[in-house]
Amino acid sequence: MNKKRKSNISKSFLLISTTICLILLPFAIVKRPFKDWVIVYLVSIIGNSMADRYLVSKGYLKYKIRPFPKKLKIHLPFDYIQYPLILLYYNQWTLNSSPIGLFFKIFPFVIPQVIIETIAAKKTDLITWKRGWSWYHSFISLVIKLVLCRGIIGLIRIINRGTLSIK
Repeated sequence: MNKKRKSNISKSFLLISTTICLILLPFAIVKRPFKDWVIVYLVSIIGNSMADRYLVSKGYLKYKIRPFPKKLKIHLPFDYIQYPLILLYYNQWTLNSSPIGLFFKIFPFVIPQVIIETIAAKKTDLITWKRGWSWYHSFISLVIKLVLCRGIIGLIRIINRGTLSIK
Protein backbone atom coordinates (compact mmCIF):
# COMPACT_ATOMS: atom_id res chain seq x y z
CA MET A 1 0.00 0.00 0.00
CA ASN A 2 1.43 3.40 -0.93
CA LYS A 3 2.08 6.04 1.74
CA LYS A 4 -0.63 8.47 0.62
CA ARG A 5 -3.32 5.79 0.65
CA LYS A 6 -2.11 4.51 4.05
CA SER A 7 -2.20 8.06 5.41
CA ASN A 8 -5.75 8.61 4.09
CA ILE A 9 -6.93 5.34 5.64
CA SER A 10 -5.28 6.30 8.93
CA LYS A 11 -6.89 9.74 8.99
CA SER A 12 -10.30 8.32 8.07
CA PHE A 13 -10.07 5.66 10.78
CA LEU A 14 -9.07 8.28 13.35
CA LEU A 15 -11.90 10.62 12.33
CA ILE A 16 -14.56 7.88 12.36
CA SER A 17 -13.48 6.35 15.68
CA THR A 18 -13.22 9.76 17.36
CA THR A 19 -16.63 10.81 16.02
CA ILE A 20 -18.24 7.61 17.34
CA CYS A 21 -16.69 8.19 20.76
CA LEU A 22 -17.81 11.83 20.82
CA ILE A 23 -21.37 10.69 20.07
CA LEU A 24 -21.24 8.06 22.86
CA LEU A 25 -19.54 10.28 25.45
CA PRO A 26 -22.58 12.29 26.61
CA PHE A 27 -24.53 9.05 27.17
CA ALA A 28 -21.75 7.81 29.46
CA ILE A 29 -21.38 11.02 31.49
CA VAL A 30 -24.97 12.21 31.86
CA LYS A 31 -26.06 9.51 34.29
CA ARG A 32 -26.62 9.50 38.00
CA PRO A 33 -24.49 10.17 39.95
CA PHE A 34 -23.28 12.81 37.51
CA LYS A 35 -20.44 14.06 39.74
CA ASP A 36 -18.91 10.58 39.92
CA TRP A 37 -18.79 10.21 36.14
CA VAL A 38 -17.20 13.62 35.68
CA ILE A 39 -14.56 12.64 38.23
CA VAL A 40 -13.98 9.32 36.42
CA TYR A 41 -13.61 11.20 33.14
CA LEU A 42 -11.10 13.68 34.59
CA VAL A 43 -9.07 11.02 36.42
CA SER A 44 -8.84 8.99 33.21
CA ILE A 45 -7.65 12.01 31.20
CA ILE A 46 -4.97 12.86 33.75
CA GLY A 47 -3.75 9.29 34.19
CA ASN A 48 -3.71 8.34 30.54
CA SER A 49 -2.11 11.54 29.27
CA MET A 50 0.64 11.24 31.92
CA ALA A 51 1.30 7.61 30.96
CA ASP A 52 1.25 8.48 27.26
CA ARG A 53 3.66 11.40 27.71
CA TYR A 54 6.05 9.13 29.56
CA LEU A 55 5.91 6.33 26.95
CA VAL A 56 6.36 8.78 24.05
CA SER A 57 9.21 10.62 25.78
CA LYS A 58 11.01 7.31 26.43
CA GLY A 59 10.58 6.31 22.78
CA TYR A 60 8.25 3.33 23.20
CA LEU A 61 5.38 4.88 21.22
CA LYS A 62 5.20 7.33 18.36
CA TYR A 63 2.12 8.85 16.78
CA LYS A 64 2.74 9.95 13.20
CA ILE A 65 -0.81 11.17 12.64
CA ARG A 66 -2.17 13.26 15.49
CA PRO A 67 -3.85 16.61 16.06
CA PHE A 68 -1.46 19.53 16.61
CA PRO A 69 1.69 17.58 15.66
CA LYS A 70 4.01 20.56 16.23
CA LYS A 71 2.70 21.19 19.75
CA LEU A 72 1.86 17.73 21.11
CA LYS A 73 3.56 14.36 20.91
CA ILE A 74 0.68 12.46 22.56
CA HIS A 75 -2.45 11.14 20.86
CA LEU A 76 -5.12 13.63 21.90
CA PRO A 77 -8.23 11.74 20.68
CA PHE A 78 -7.22 8.57 22.52
CA ASP A 79 -6.02 10.29 25.71
CA TYR A 80 -8.92 12.74 26.02
CA ILE A 81 -11.87 10.97 24.37
CA GLN A 82 -11.46 7.26 23.56
CA TYR A 83 -9.73 5.96 26.70
CA PRO A 84 -11.89 8.03 29.09
CA LEU A 85 -14.98 6.61 27.36
CA ILE A 86 -13.69 3.06 27.90
CA LEU A 87 -13.02 3.84 31.55
CA LEU A 88 -16.45 5.43 32.05
CA TYR A 89 -18.26 2.38 30.71
CA TYR A 90 -15.99 0.01 32.69
CA ASN A 91 -16.67 1.95 35.91
CA GLN A 92 -20.40 2.00 35.26
CA TRP A 93 -20.50 -1.73 34.55
CA THR A 94 -18.46 -2.56 37.65
CA LEU A 95 -20.15 -0.07 39.98
CA ASN A 96 -21.39 -2.78 42.38
CA SER A 97 -19.04 -5.62 41.41
CA SER A 98 -16.92 -7.75 43.69
CA PRO A 99 -13.13 -7.71 43.24
CA ILE A 100 -13.29 -10.88 41.12
CA GLY A 101 -16.05 -9.27 39.04
CA LEU A 102 -13.87 -6.19 38.55
CA PHE A 103 -11.09 -8.42 37.26
CA PHE A 104 -13.14 -10.47 34.80
CA LYS A 105 -15.15 -7.51 33.51
CA ILE A 106 -11.96 -5.77 32.42
CA PHE A 107 -11.35 -8.14 29.51
CA PRO A 108 -14.32 -7.14 27.29
CA PHE A 109 -12.85 -3.61 27.33
CA VAL A 110 -9.15 -4.37 27.03
CA ILE A 111 -9.14 -7.17 24.44
CA PRO A 112 -10.96 -5.23 21.66
CA GLN A 113 -8.82 -2.16 22.37
CA VAL A 114 -5.60 -4.17 22.09
CA ILE A 115 -6.80 -5.82 18.86
CA ILE A 116 -7.63 -2.41 17.34
CA GLU A 117 -4.31 -0.96 18.49
CA THR A 118 -2.40 -3.94 17.07
CA ILE A 119 -4.11 -3.55 13.69
CA ALA A 120 -3.48 0.21 13.79
CA ALA A 121 0.22 -0.36 14.57
CA LYS A 122 0.60 -2.80 11.68
CA LYS A 123 -1.68 -1.31 9.01
CA THR A 124 -1.82 2.45 9.64
CA ASP A 125 0.38 5.41 10.52
CA LEU A 126 -1.59 6.16 13.68
CA ILE A 127 0.80 4.46 16.11
CA THR A 128 4.29 3.05 15.89
CA TRP A 129 5.60 0.64 18.49
CA LYS A 130 9.32 0.98 19.22
CA ARG A 131 11.99 -0.35 21.57
CA GLY A 132 10.34 -3.78 21.90
CA TRP A 133 6.82 -2.53 22.62
CA SER A 134 4.17 -5.01 21.48
CA TRP A 135 0.52 -5.95 21.96
CA TYR A 136 1.11 -7.52 25.36
CA HIS A 137 2.69 -4.32 26.69
CA SER A 138 -0.45 -2.48 25.57
CA PHE A 139 -2.61 -5.16 27.17
CA ILE A 140 -0.78 -5.00 30.51
CA SER A 141 -0.67 -1.19 30.55
CA LEU A 142 -4.40 -0.91 29.78
CA VAL A 143 -5.26 -3.40 32.53
CA ILE A 144 -3.06 -1.55 35.03
CA LYS A 145 -4.49 1.86 34.09
CA LEU A 146 -8.10 0.62 34.28
CA VAL A 147 -7.54 -1.07 37.65
CA LEU A 148 -5.64 1.91 39.05
CA CYS A 149 -8.27 4.44 37.93
CA ARG A 150 -11.06 2.15 39.15
CA GLY A 151 -9.27 1.95 42.51
CA ILE A 152 -9.00 5.74 42.73
CA ILE A 153 -12.69 6.10 41.96
CA GLY A 154 -13.55 3.39 44.50
CA LEU A 155 -11.53 5.24 47.12
CA ILE A 156 -13.30 8.51 46.30
CA ARG A 157 -16.67 6.74 46.67
CA ILE A 158 -15.62 5.37 50.08
CA ILE A 159 -14.48 8.81 51.24
CA ASN A 160 -17.70 10.45 49.99
CA ARG A 161 -20.03 7.77 51.40
CA GLY A 162 -23.04 9.42 52.95
CA THR A 163 -22.79 12.61 50.91
CA LEU A 164 -25.12 13.39 48.05
CA SER A 165 -23.98 13.60 44.47
CA ILE A 166 -25.52 16.08 42.07
CA LYS A 167 -28.82 14.60 40.96
